[in-house]
Amino acid sequence: MTTSTATTPLTFDLGGDLTVHRLGYGAMQLPGLGVWGEPADRAAAVRVVRAAVEEGVDFIDTADSYGPAVSEQIIGEALHPYPEQLVIGTKAGLTRQGPGIWTPVGRPAYLKQQVELSLRYLQQERIDLIQLHRIDPEVPLADQLGAFVELKAEGKVRHIGVSEVSIDELKAAREVTEIVSVQNLYNLTNRQSQDVLDYATAEGIAFIPWFPIATGDLAKPDSPVAAIAAELDATPSQVALAWLLQKSPVVLPIPGTKSVEHLTENLAAAQLTLSDEDMAQLDALAC
Repeated sequence: MTTSTATTPLTFDLGGDLTVHRLGYGAMQLPGLGVWGEPADRAAAVRVVRAAVEEGVDFIDTADSYGPAVSEQIIGEALHPYPEQLVIGTKAGLTRQGPGIWTPVGRPAYLKQQVELSLRYLQQERIDLIQLHRIDPEVPLADQLGAFVELKAEGKVRHIGVSEVSIDELKAAREVTEIVSVQNLYNLTNRQSQDVLDYATAEGIAFIPWFPIATGDLAKPDSPVAAIAAELDATPSQVALAWLLQKSPVVLPIPGTKSVEHLTENLAAAQLTLSDEDMAQLDALAC
């Protein structure tokens, strides 16, 4: 591996005032199967969260619906009192009725309640970044985001973002309030949100790709990036993450894992530089 160059910024100013390293940690995998209930080994989940911060992660992404509540509780148990530089982003707007089941609910009273619970579980007085997890088609977007705006005025929310939106929805959200982040599905082989990334890049909005390595699909030895990874003496997952980092300076990948070993492997991607030829070959792999 070669070290990163100045052409690929290692940090991003989230909301203009929260400087974070661009490779963060996603806490979706901390709960049990189907992102539901307690993990099989809670102590191990606590260890991996602590290891992430010990290895330099200063941006953690979670959501009230992960468990539900389990992920936030584990983060609070593992890290409180928090290091001063740590930024935690959470989300509200999806309800859970069982493993793998996600139902949008955007009623303002519900969203406010969930932020209050997130504050309790995370043991915080203010959420650094709250994102609307999904737009509820049954509730006006202005009302949904308005709940967060009111909480921001009360000092309980610092910044507001959205998740899984189109460009038109992102623009509509920005008419309601300042939007500092957008979190959409995006990875090396699924670029359905390329237009949203391009817009976010032009506007300086953080783009947080979820499913950044397709939960291991790109990390398999026979994955599309295996040959390039072998040439670079890297792993496929590292190449996939390095590609994201070099794709745009606003991209903040948040790979998640329950394993400290995989965590260390993922974080090493920040030190991997891909050549123009490598990037071109990887760009050609889009589905």
